[in-house]
Amino acid sequence: MAKQPKNNPKQTPAGTNAEKVRQQNQQAAQGQNQYGAEFGADQTDPQEVRQQNQKSNAKKR
Repeated sequence: MAKQPKNNPKQTPAGTNAEKVRQQNQQAAQGQNQYGAEFGADQTDPQEVRQQNQKSNAKKR
């Protein structure tokens, strides 16, 4: 049987620290998360990705 976490009001039954999640969400909303912004978003060319996906799907067939 799995160990049950102690009844900590800051943790969910699954053991997630709710306060830490709130802080991370707040930082992300302000654009101050550890990656600064969405990772790689300014470098991604959607048209190129579509072409690569089409080539990959063609090879799978």
